[in-house]
Amino acid sequence: MRLLNVLSLGVLFATAVGCSSDPDPNDPSQFQGGAQYPQGQGQYPGGQYPAGQYPAGTATAPGTATAPAPAGTSATSSATPIAPAAAAIATPALTALASAETRGMSPEGGAFAGNFQQGQTLEQPFNIEPGKCYTVVGVGVGITELDIQIVGSLGPMTQVLAQDNQTGPQAVLGSGGNCFKNPLPVGGPAKVVMKATGGSGLAVAQIYKK
Repeated sequence: MRLLNVLSLGVLFATAVGCSSDPDPNDPSQFQGGAQYPQGQGQYPGGQYPAGQYPAGTATAPGTATAPAPAGTSATSSATPIAPAAAAIATPALTALASAETRGMSPEGGAFAGNFQQGQTLEQPFNIEPGKCYTVVGVGVGITELDIQIVGSLGPMTQVLAQDNQTGPQAVLGSGGNCFKNPLPVGGPAKVVMKATGGSGLAVAQIYKK
């Protein structure tokens, strides 16, 4: 009977020792692969992060698209008006051009000038008188292509009535004695539109009539 009891205790001891070799499911060291949480890295299974907690330097949740920054606005289409005296560097060339192109004509108002970026325009309002003929001369400095138009208003609509046919930094609308004549028996509002089609810099212009 004593021998049987000793054998029974030995079997129970061996069983206990054998069972102690099974891994403890609560032991973190037994976690494997993607289920493991490396210490100090704050990583979660599947690469996910709890709401409101993102890696250092990340402003938005991973995988969240962000709207692109608004594109910068382009330069205004209108040149900056300046006093004609501020464009004095172009005045001698304007005077010489007007002397050759506007014989027998008189100035309509004063000269007008602007500081242009390429593509910008400057407008000068005036009234077209019945039976009158108009020439506009302009000179640019730094501008490689200067263009001039006369635009008339017909109620809410506008229409290009005449434009220069020259190239380069100087423009003459109605050159060679071919001034623009109002085809209507009545006058009306109009404007000269001067444009720096190429280059940027200063430009000055003057309207003449006869």
